[in-house]
Amino acid sequence: MIEIRPAVEDDAAAIRDIFQATYGEDYTYRDFYDLQHLKKLIYSDDTLVLVAEDPSDGVVGTASVVLESGAYTDLVGEFGRLAVHPKAWGRGLGRRLLEERLWQVQDRLHVGYMEARVVRHHSLIDAGDHGFSPVGFLPLKLRFGARRESTALLIRYFGEALALRRNHPRIVPEVYPLAGAAMAQVGLELDVVVDEESASYPEGDEYSLHELTATGYAALLRIERGRLRRREVFGPLRLHYGFFKLQAGHSNYLLARRDGLIAAALGFTVDRDEGNVRIFELIHLDDGAIRCLLAELERRGREELGASCIEIDVGADAPRMQRTLLELGYLPVAYVPALAFHQVERRDVVKMERLLVPFELGAMDLVSPTREIAELVIRSFELREVLPRIGEVVHRGVLFSGLNAEQLQRLAALCRPVTFEVGEQVFADGDSCSETYLLLDGEVAVEVGDRPRPVGTVGPGECLGEVALLTGTAHSARATVTRAVRAAVLTRADIVDLVRRRPDIGVVLYRNLAKGLGEKLRRTDLAGLPASS
Repeated sequence: MIEIRPAVEDDAAAIRDIFQATYGEDYTYRDFYDLQHLKKLIYSDDTLVLVAEDPSDGVVGTASVVLESGAYTDLVGEFGRLAVHPKAWGRGLGRRLLEERLWQVQDRLHVGYMEARVVRHHSLIDAGDHGFSPVGFLPLKLRFGARRESTALLIRYFGEALALRRNHPRIVPEVYPLAGAAMAQVGLELDVVVDEESASYPEGDEYSLHELTATGYAALLRIERGRLRRREVFGPLRLHYGFFKLQAGHSNYLLARRDGLIAAALGFTVDRDEGNVRIFELIHLDDGAIRCLLAELERRGREELGASCIEIDVGADAPRMQRTLLELGYLPVAYVPALAFHQVERRDVVKMERLLVPFELGAMDLVSPTREIAELVIRSFELREVLPRIGEVVHRGVLFSGLNAEQLQRLAALCRPVTFEVGEQVFADGDSCSETYLLLDGEVAVEVGDRPRPVGTVGPGECLGEVALLTGTAHSARATVTRAVRAAVLTRADIVDLVRRRPDIGVVLYRNLAKGLGEKLRRTDLAGLPASS
């Protein structure tokens, strides 16, 4: 009979052997191969370490909970670092270790989360069976040797966590789909306010940048005490922990000075195991310094730290910061209700990520509902790849004519990238009509009739199937790829929703769609026959 019990010092070597047998030499967190580190974890009051012991084989499994993974008093714990020796696979130890951890910490946490690997679905199923719900997808989060893996972010609540969530978040439109999906997963009513109006923080210049030293610590602490009433960025550390604790925790601050005075500071940590940078605090007296600090951190991440991504947790009631980060290339990867404790309530948090390596996902074994969350995040990253191309073809077609930069970005954010090979049919006569395609590359031939008669061709910058957005009727022509196509897809449902909230975009869009259709009709030699729909 296998016993699940708290680990003791003598278990350290067995725990190390389990990780080596399970992951070889490529495990992301190298400290789990270090006996001294394991002994510190076992003795730490902030970490629960369990082992599974077989009477004949000894310790064959281990798992832990980091009880202070949030800031002090956040009551947030990370369920992670589970490993079962290959010789004990198939005996249900992963589920038993999860159940024991939940029982041990249920009175010590408000929020528990885990980052589950997505190369195998077993951990996702086990987590779902024990009350964890998916709220995010973190692309290329973990490093295993030369390759990287993505993880799913799952959450579970304890005690009165959700009862303390009294806020009504204000989020930018790009966060809305993910927020809606995440809140549905945890059983909350979608109570967010979509903020279309808040501007991003302005550009600033003439700042000198340098790292925090003990000399600058006192001045920075005065800024926080005198200024910081409304937090926009959340993380596991804060300045008031003290300079020496920050130093011991390998935390860093970038300072922006103007005329010798501190204007803003950005706190961050570097995870050498994951190869990632994590922003945990932003303090500012001068709004113009924010972009300057974020740009400098990205430069250091790329050029000096060799980081794969920069992560940041932004308050769901901070639309200006959300908008600023989006403009700097950050994308939302998770929406976590009631994650951070601030003043007298628990606040929602938007996790955002700036990827510094190519977006090349490996093999994944996703299951519903994690798959639906992951697809929302993947779509936003794929779109980021094609946005520059959309900008290049705008001047060649009429769809985006007359839209300003902000309107263009809002419309482009609804697009989904798609590709077709030569000979593929995009749609056929009689097919239901719910999408329009903005061609970025390639060419499509449009034909009508039982005996195909050419109507014309559609090329980069032009739309295909625009009648779908104007009438919603079935296609009356067929469209076949003659040169490999890359396109941005807009659905009728997305457009209708956008126009309802942004009639200014709708007026321009429908005018352009009608104009584009008219031009194609005039080009055809077959009077009275449909041009592309």
